[in-house]
Amino acid sequence: MTRPDRPAPSALQKLWKELLEPIVFAVVITQFVATLVGVDGVSMMPNLRDRERVFVPKYETWLHKAGVGEFSRGDILIFKPSRAATEKIANLNKSAFGLWNYRPFLIKRLIGLPGDRITVSGGEVTVNGTPLDSSWTTAYWQEQGCWDTQSELANYATASVSYGVVQDQQEFTVPQGTYYVMGDNRTANGSEDSRMIGPVERRDVAGRAAAVVWPIMRKANVKYDCNAGAVAEFSGENVLNWRLLTPPAAFDTLKAALNK
Repeated sequence: MTRPDRPAPSALQKLWKELLEPIVFAVVITQFVATLVGVDGVSMMPNLRDRERVFVPKYETWLHKAGVGEFSRGDILIFKPSRAATEKIANLNKSAFGLWNYRPFLIKRLIGLPGDRITVSGGEVTVNGTPLDSSWTTAYWQEQGCWDTQSELANYATASVSYGVVQDQQEFTVPQGTYYVMGDNRTANGSEDSRMIGPVERRDVAGRAAAVVWPIMRKANVKYDCNAGAVAEFSGENVLNWRLLTPPAAFDTLKAALNK
């Protein structure tokens, strides 16, 4: 038997198949399964460099928001800053071709969970009275000669500095439904994080950076210009840059000490 010819697709069917279906599929994948995010800036140096791209498993975020599991101290989170912060800090309020403003995504390390008491003094961090060994990042900044121990951000868990988003507090208790985050860049102006912008709402977290996927190779060494607040030069051999972004061992030690 011969099969009757199928009717020609309508204009709407062609539009769906050729344009809308791939877009919807891409949106579903990036919003609910996984996506790639580019690092913009030096706030997570030396562990993440400008323009590196990280893999973010989005399904984790949706599970956490549904009450299944929780992000861990030491995870690297991608999130939007609070609206209060964007209203007072100009570079946290971006414009799309002058048509509308939006809150850009930031990338920082999770230091404190809901209920944790955070203290920052002389550049050192304590969580619930237990010191967090931050040598996994401060050793690099000491070597560069610009580890911050003197500024307000190095001596307050939250500091009003020149923006007034938060109040000066030696100790800060992380509210329920929020996280306390810090950048790995521990220079005086290296990171706009919870010390300056306050805690991050769980609903504003887009996900956890699980691995670095680009570039494939990178220079082994990087020198930082403390005065310019920028990378001075890359040097050394090319090394494989593909790596999992697991929390530094100090967070396991902290978890064991706190028993949670």
